[in-house]
Amino acid sequence: MKTNKFGESVPGYSIPVLNEREIRASAGILFLVMFIGWMQILFRENFVLMKYIITLFLTDLLLRVFVQPQYAPTLIIGRWIVGRQTPEYVSAAPKKFAWSIGLVLSGTMFGLLVVLNSTSFFTGIACITCLTFLFFESVFGICLGCLVYPWFYKEGSQLCPGDVCAVKSKQEIQKITWRQTGMVIAFLAYIILIVVFFNQHFSQTPNDLSALLRFALA
Repeated sequence: MKTNKFGESVPGYSIPVLNEREIRASAGILFLVMFIGWMQILFRENFVLMKYIITLFLTDLLLRVFVQPQYAPTLIIGRWIVGRQTPEYVSAAPKKFAWSIGLVLSGTMFGLLVVLNSTSFFTGIACITCLTFLFFESVFGICLGCLVYPWFYKEGSQLCPGDVCAVKSKQEIQKITWRQTGMVIAFLAYIILIVVFFNQHFSQTPNDLSALLRFALA
């Protein structure tokens, strides 16, 4: 391993790479804890947990960007979780760019919420943006920050997750037919109908099951 390069050297690859599976696992961990902290704010107006999370999130990104990704705690945990899976190597440079965006966002949240102990529209937007980035990375395997990377670097991206950088046509199993599109539209209409006709019923507070059973058996 060469510490003067961002990423890791793997035989057969001419550029420094990272394991996308570890990154997705790490993003899932960060999304979960940040989402829990966000729920604490929305429903309990309790900012304590989120302050801890933002501090640890910022520390983790600082280690990724300015030291090496392999020393970031959440990536180490991610490596342990997916250690039995075949690695999916991706270019390290776009990930550094994406994490730098995350560093700016987490630094903004840290300064406003932790240091100044204040709430604002900017803090909320930064938090929602981070959650969106983490969600797309962990669930869909899409690095939103990496999509912006070619706008600033002429060489573009190499070894993208899912080979999205390679120019290729979709296979038949990947194509969406008009029937499938219609099914999605019908499903959305179905959701609207449920809200219209069953909202009053769904809004009722659930009863205790044991009380219902006693009433049924009485």
